[in-house]
Amino acid sequence: MTGIHTSGEKHLVLASGRAHPALAKAVAEELGIELLPVTAYDFANSEIYVRFDESIRGADVFIIQSITTPVNKWIMETLIMLDAAKRASAKRITVVLPTYPYARQDKKHKGREPISARLMSDLLTAAGAERIMAVDLHASQIQGYFNGPVDHLWAMPTLVEYVRGRIDPADTVLVSPDAGRIKVAEQWAKRLGGVPLAFVHKTRDITRPNQATANRVVGDVSNKTAVIVDDLIDTAGTIVGAVRVVLEAGAKDVIVAATHGVLSDPAVSRLQESGLRELIVTDTLPIPEEKRFPQLTILPIAPVLAHAIEEVFNDGSVTSLFDGAF
Repeated sequence: MTGIHTSGEKHLVLASGRAHPALAKAVAEELGIELLPVTAYDFANSEIYVRFDESIRGADVFIIQSITTPVNKWIMETLIMLDAAKRASAKRITVVLPTYPYARQDKKHKGREPISARLMSDLLTAAGAERIMAVDLHASQIQGYFNGPVDHLWAMPTLVEYVRGRIDPADTVLVSPDAGRIKVAEQWAKRLGGVPLAFVHKTRDITRPNQATANRVVGDVSNKTAVIVDDLIDTAGTIVGAVRVVLEAGAKDVIVAATHGVLSDPAVSRLQESGLRELIVTDTLPIPEEKRFPQLTILPIAPVLAHAIEEVFNDGSVTSLFDGAF
């Protein structure tokens, strides 16, 4: 017999950055483990220090970090954690990014622009990530930027299960906020029992960030509950515009469902005044109390992340998550 064989068991370790500790704790509870103790703090000049307080030699390390505001700080902390894990002789390192940073900069709109989503992939690779997990990437092609396995997880089963209990499929229409998300809307419509589809015709000025104009609804929404679905809500300009034109087209009420609740100012005030019945998001990002309002519902994403981590650790199938089979 050649080589050396050991009888040691595989060892899963979950470590969290400081951006969204509540989510990391919830994932650990779903897995039935404790988070790896980590020492992390900022120096006076804002540089970041990280150290794992227990040995991770030979471990299958999962580093979870939700990239929220301030985005660049948490990106840097994630890179430092990856580097620390690599230098501590982790066997395999997976970075779990419930929200992938710079995902909206996935291509060049004009000359002399960066493709920042690709840059993020290169940085994660250089820092030591061998695998990436992310929930509802803004653009699917981002999976191809990383030269290794990418687990593109869906929040759709979680959101659909909740929305199904809030509507009557007989008088519901599924609305995409723009033509580019029609394929996602089709999957939503199928899961909700084959409800009809509509979409909002939208124009965007690529020279002005967070600026879009909703022009009209293509499809019949009259006297129906309109369910508008999107991957993220940042300043809410697109969604509020979609709500407005849908209501103007005769919808009796509007439910909005999105995976990532970024909710940058002035999103909260816009949404509260928009006339929507309910906004449903997951907790991929922390939403502080001052950004919560009566129409907001937050669903847990921890079960999805925990199941994916468990499947990867056990060399199982992550694909089963696409059908909500967990």
